Amino acid sequence: MPQATHQVPPQTGRAAGPDGILRRQAQRESAARTYARSLPIVPVRARGLTIEGADGRRYLDCLSGAGTLALGHNHPVVLEAVRGVLDSGAPLHVLDLATPVKDAFTTELFANLPPALAADARIQFCGPAGTDAVEAALKLVRTATGRSGLLAFTGAYHGMTSGALEASGGAAEGRVTRLPYPQDFRCPFGVGGPEGAELAARWTENLLDDPKGGVSLPAGLIVEPVQGEGGVNPAPDAWLRRIRDITASRGIPLIADEVQTGVGRTGAFWGVDHAGVVPDVMVLSKAIGGSLPLAVIVYRSGLDVWAPGAHAGTFRGNQLAMAAGTATLAFVRENRLAERAAVLGDRMTAALRGLAAGHPCIGDVRGRGLMIGLELVDPDTGAAAPALAAAVRQECLERGLIVELGGRHSAVVRLLPPHSAVVRLLPPLTLTDEQAAAVLDRLADAIPAAARRPR
Repeated sequence: MPQATHQVPPQTGRAAGPDGILRRQAQRESAARTYARSLPIVPVRARGLTIEGADGRRYLDCLSGAGTLALGHNHPVVLEAVRGVLDSGAPLHVLDLATPVKDAFTTELFANLPPALAADARIQFCGPAGTDAVEAALKLVRTATGRSGLLAFTGAYHGMTSGALEASGGAAEGRVTRLPYPQDFRCPFGVGGPEGAELAARWTENLLDDPKGGVSLPAGLIVEPVQGEGGVNPAPDAWLRRIRDITASRGIPLIADEVQTGVGRTGAFWGVDHAGVVPDVMVLSKAIGGSLPLAVIVYRSGLDVWAPGAHAGTFRGNQLAMAAGTATLAFVRENRLAERAAVLGDRMTAALRGLAAGHPCIGDVRGRGLMIGLELVDPDTGAAAPALAAAVRQECLERGLIVELGGRHSAVVRLLPPHSAVVRLLPPLTLTDEQAAAVLDRLADAIPAAARRPR
């Protein structure tokens, strides 16, 4: 098969070029569009960390497809895997039929799971988005336990479909009981550290055991090992182990949402690996598809009580994504990219904390591995500063750095979605030392420039 030339598609009709494309997008696409509002660029080529726009400008992409691109854009092993399927004549759409491509993906995925789960696991291929896998996980535990309630955490984000939204932190109502998620900078108990995490665990335990607490035994508890949308808050290891003990002793299935934290992102292959926790269900998407749409749940065989067709979907047999995912999983494993993410993440976090010492508007630097967030605040009051975060995002874009915002108060500059006050960084795991330095330099230049902007 000939190599792709990456030529820009020819324009037809009115206003060719990036301005016309952006104008037509604004006219035709839904008001629900997000990234396109804060990142008015038209990508035409990409490789690794770099995106080139139709206007010829180049950007360092620390959004990484909202964490999807573990190996960056168009990594050679991913392209080779996709071309291999296309050249083989294999079917591209197979529903849930067995194929050699699916078998290879499942084998590689199981080889990388926590061993205690892989030894007794089942896999369910879901629709192609992570939110559908969350829906499947919730449906699974409700079916297996015969119970309907759910435990989730403040600040959570699990997707945009009905059940996933119900379990997310912004839900207005639902069958979900909210539990405090520990964090140091804005601890719900005002103490932070191990003491704050211990109080959060006690709260959970007491709520479940209090006969007058108003919470019946739930079908499951869902947790992110690092809250991404909630502001890049890592779960303390000791607290996560306590949550595992609390759920296991009461027969409550523990669901780990690893959609964003999986495949080396946090400095371990899975976010739960830091604490040595083995959940009953793992929700996986984003990086497992090697940049293409793929979502699965993996769970203990004892939960596998579904009838045939209990959770289905036309596009759960994406052969190209499975091939790309197999190549990505193997490359991360063979090249020890999780360990690399841990080392480089520590180095970048240390540099950002040094930057924070000279900029009072940086209230906190936190994260795990290459999942890093800076919470921006008003230096006088300590309140979250979403307007400043938005200004930092714009200053970064003008300097050729793509970041996005997250966090409860729209104040964390992150390398992800908008309307937040935490700036987060989600660079690919293939980030080099030189590229990391370039990202930090541009961010360090953008923050004081944003602080000087009138607001």
